[in-house]
Amino acid sequence: MKITFLGATKTVTGSNFLVEGAGKKFLVDCGMWQGKAELEMENSQEFEFDPKEIDFVLLTHAHIDHSGRIPKLYKEGFRNKIYAHKATCDLCALMLPDSGHIQEMEAKWKNKKRIRKGEEPQDPIYTAEEAARCLEVFQEVKYDEIVEITPEIHVRFNDAGHMLGSSIIELWVKEDDKEIKTVFTGDIGNNDIPLLSSPTMIESTDYLVMESTYGSRLHIKNDQKAEIFLDVVSETLDNGGTVVIPSFAVGRTQEILYELDKLKEVKDDEEFKRKYRTLMKAPVYVDSPLAISATEVFKENTDLFDEETQQEIRRGDNPLEFPGLKFTRTSDESKALNEDTTPSIIISASGMCEVGRIKHHLKHNIWNPKSTILFVGYQAPGTLGYSIVNGAKKVKIFGEEFAVNARIEYIEGYSGHADQEWLMNFIYSFITKPKHIFLVHGEEEAQEVLKEKIETDCNIPVIIPNFGETYEINDELPLINKLERKIPVTLKSEVLKRLEKLKEEIRDMDTFVREDMESKELKDEDVFRINEKIKNLEKHILNVIEG
Repeated sequence: MKITFLGATKTVTGSNFLVEGAGKKFLVDCGMWQGKAELEMENSQEFEFDPKEIDFVLLTHAHIDHSGRIPKLYKEGFRNKIYAHKATCDLCALMLPDSGHIQEMEAKWKNKKRIRKGEEPQDPIYTAEEAARCLEVFQEVKYDEIVEITPEIHVRFNDAGHMLGSSIIELWVKEDDKEIKTVFTGDIGNNDIPLLSSPTMIESTDYLVMESTYGSRLHIKNDQKAEIFLDVVSETLDNGGTVVIPSFAVGRTQEILYELDKLKEVKDDEEFKRKYRTLMKAPVYVDSPLAISATEVFKENTDLFDEETQQEIRRGDNPLEFPGLKFTRTSDESKALNEDTTPSIIISASGMCEVGRIKHHLKHNIWNPKSTILFVGYQAPGTLGYSIVNGAKKVKIFGEEFAVNARIEYIEGYSGHADQEWLMNFIYSFITKPKHIFLVHGEEEAQEVLKEKIETDCNIPVIIPNFGETYEINDELPLINKLERKIPVTLKSEVLKRLEKLKEEIRDMDTFVREDMESKELKDEDVFRINEKIKNLEKHILNVIEG
């Protein structure tokens, strides 16, 4: 058996692993690259394999960095089964068409530039309609049941506790009268994520492919997180302000709703009760169509909640429903929130403030010292959310500059990923320890820290694969292949060619941006996007000069 690592290598995005064994070629995950522009460019590149030759796909969960290129796979000829948990299938039915819509919008914007330059327009990576079509090959599986793919290949999906339907996959492949077991963790959940059960501990494996997102960090505990949340929210509401929470649509939003419902059980003192009453009197708006639909999927899959939550639901207390909770589906309903002066809580996507309705709520609140912008998720460098969290005094939203007068808070701990302690506990839980561990889905620094800890504490060899590396899964684990991208005869000549090309592109950019600035059709959000891209370009140029 061989595994080729084609994504999530020394980065936290683009999960994609090609497995060849027992006469079959199959994928574990087929995720989209997200974040830096150079990573996102990979999404439109050809696959490193022929999609028509892939016999099946095992999908760990619905997040786009694990599922987002499945429509592209289908578009290019894949027609076999995609095995995933039922809740993952339900969420992909929402998230993949939504991703297709985003691809269409981005292609439309880029093609305006291409047409001006006399270049042929390019199709989106896939459309919403194409994404919807790929859902026909999804095959629902249940947790804890061994599924026979072929007589030589068996799999079992186990609850990963990361998000609804997320799975740790056990894979058995029999070749030459020898059976090898490999475990792919997908994303392992934090042990105390609200609503969800804890990650399943696996008893044995020969090899382990494990995520390492927080391989060098520890999360704060849940009780601290809840108290901080209540303090920030109640103080803002007492001041007559609005709490704006930028949140990811699937997973994080539902956690916050749960936290709001459960805060009453954290403490029993009078001051705490007063703060809780303040919170419960305020309207709580979920203002994200995708988050609203995802919340409905959560309600339809309550059998996946932890036992305590299921008992509460049986008693008639659904933690995703409480007085004051309102869902705003239309853009008119969303706009009305900013015309209402009643102190309230607004949960809106996107979590990093880059797109969506959240930008309108920031525009109406970030200048107001009575209001609070409360961040509960990771903010990537270069995003609007990152600038705000890191102390920006002024920000531009839709091309207009605003002073950051609102209270800015960031509560660490609302993470769907296990920290170092629970990643290590996952390894400790094996009765028969893996012979080797591959670390994926993590930044290089976090992986190196975790690698050293595993090798020191567990005496298990660890490999941090590079993109395109293929390993023969046996006791020696030889590196048998490494995909090479085309490189120039000499690196020096390539650098000089790139400099010349860059000069031309900057001249073109100057022409087109000036034309755009003079256009009466240009919208505020277009100006903001252009400005942010130029700022990022300036940073890259300075990095080259300083380097």
